[in-house]
Amino acid sequence: MGVAQAMTRRKIQLVGGGTYSVSLPKEWAESRGIEPGDEVGLHTHLDGVLVIEPQDGDGPDGVPEQVVLDVDDLDAPHVQRLLIAAYAAGVDRITLQADDGVSSAHRHAVGGATAELTGMTVVDESEAAITATVPVDPAEVSIGQSVRHFLFVATSMHRDGTAAVFGETSPESVLERTEQANRLHALVDRHFRRSLSKLDEVDALGITREELFRLWTASRELKRVAESAETLAETARRLDSPPEGPLTTDLREAARTARECVETATPAVVGGGKVAPVRDSIAAGERARGMVEDLDARLFDEGAGDPRLTRATEAIERTADSGTAIAEIGLRQVISRSDRPDADLDTIGRIESAEG
Repeated sequence: MGVAQAMTRRKIQLVGGGTYSVSLPKEWAESRGIEPGDEVGLHTHLDGVLVIEPQDGDGPDGVPEQVVLDVDDLDAPHVQRLLIAAYAAGVDRITLQADDGVSSAHRHAVGGATAELTGMTVVDESEAAITATVPVDPAEVSIGQSVRHFLFVATSMHRDGTAAVFGETSPESVLERTEQANRLHALVDRHFRRSLSKLDEVDALGITREELFRLWTASRELKRVAESAETLAETARRLDSPPEGPLTTDLREAARTARECVETATPAVVGGGKVAPVRDSIAAGERARGMVEDLDARLFDEGAGDPRLTRATEAIERTADSGTAIAEIGLRQVISRSDRPDADLDTIGRIESAEG
């Protein structure tokens, strides 16, 4: 392990041939076994960071290229969770082995994981082991496009989940897209986690670490929107009959307003900070939460509808919360750009609260 040190400032020297040089901290060099005459790697990144790596590659604790997992005593769901965890951690080659042989249930779990995870492929299979790889080149991945696609999937699931509550579509039309939503977030999550330890991951993606963090946070909230859509679909399954009367109009409007919060905030984060859509999104989230509060009061106090609809109102409120969380990312992005010529300076100081 390296020696943790507080940041120090060192003067840049000009040496022969017009080369700039700076001295390395002695304690750090000794902890890495670096001696005069050794070579180190220099990695320059898009966000302006320069990283020094010893020649042996003994950098930060990182992601192993491959792992071997013993699954003898594990059931199929646990095996599938292990594969998903290894994928999210950024491992490229995953081998499952069992002394008594890989069972058919284990093989089925592997098949489920490869269907759910972008790029995972089984490359070797025997009675005793199965090996899957993830040959995804980050240079061919667009995290921004993945989040845009995820926005479409999550909000369309939410729209159909709302329709299912009113008996206008089948709940299964929503639930069958859960795998697609999980796959989209897993891809973003994988590259984000790899970037924490692999020096060149972010550069290969063509974005800065700050941008990747914003997109990963947006993806995490979109996954919650998809989960809220599942709750709406499951609520529809439990209802004896679709809701009727004045309650239906308000419930539908609350769901639409919560989606508006998400649909307005996410492009602002993916495409660059502008304060107007961020402000509109936050206002829509506040309106949706106010509608939910009124609906809950009518369901509990007035008995205006099936009390099982409170699961739907909870899902709508969580959707508005996720949209607001994405909008707040966009707000921080706008503020961080406030010293740049293209920032939306004239409105940064006039962001209105819901009460305003």
